[in-house]
Amino acid sequence: MSFTVIIPARLASTRLPNKPLADLGGKPMIVRVAERAALSGASRIVVATDHRDIYAACEQHGIDVAMTRADHPSGTDRIAEVAAALDLAEDAVVVNVQGDEPLIDPGLIAATAGHIKTDVPMATAAHAIELLPEMFNPNVVKVVLDKEGRAMYFSRAAIPWHRDGFAQSRDSLSDLHSHEFAPLRHIGLYAYTNKFLQVYPTLTASPLERIEALEQLRVLWHGYSIAVHVTSLLPEAGVDTPEDLERVRKHFEAPPDSPLVAAISAL
Repeated sequence: MSFTVIIPARLASTRLPNKPLADLGGKPMIVRVAERAALSGASRIVVATDHRDIYAACEQHGIDVAMTRADHPSGTDRIAEVAAALDLAEDAVVVNVQGDEPLIDPGLIAATAGHIKTDVPMATAAHAIELLPEMFNPNVVKVVLDKEGRAMYFSRAAIPWHRDGFAQSRDSLSDLHSHEFAPLRHIGLYAYTNKFLQVYPTLTASPLERIEALEQLRVLWHGYSIAVHVTSLLPEAGVDTPEDLERVRKHFEAPPDSPLVAAISAL
């Protein structure tokens, strides 16, 4: 399947200022993300930004980049502007890769894009929750699927709630994993048809979206389907904090033949 990756990037960050330009082994983070996304087989990689410093950094490293308006409320709105400017066909597939994912699995990008169908204009990804604290952590977004592998609901709450199992004990997930509906953690990677991507900014926010603070609930609220690719590989965490940045820097500073680099490269 042919698809385009668009990477939204803003310089402002409350927890990690200038995050897209943070140095990772001699290159800015946004460049590392674009290079990683290029391994997915995408037909084109474009960074979408509203800041001249990010634009200049991408140009310096030969990364395709587009300037956008500064008033977009979300990254999805930002990539919609760029997709429109690229004059993509309505059925073209666009993947939104976050600008703070320098270790993202290229295969996951391609697999998520592959879930777009005529009647499914949007796709995302998830993986099984293995650690019990994640089940009850509101910062870990959960998703439940229907029999077709499409999202029924996203929540910060523990869903599905295993009534009988949790009534006996909340110390293990083993019993829940023995059921068909094992708990799934949502991964913030999205693919869309260009037609739907242009519709998305016109959709009104939903009450559930405001309650959960989860933008993807807007899509379900308005009756659109979201396919979910369930991966067996635990994705590498993105960069949100200074501690995350130091963790990722160790990868790019490690010798090419080190076990750490080999493990990441094998993704």
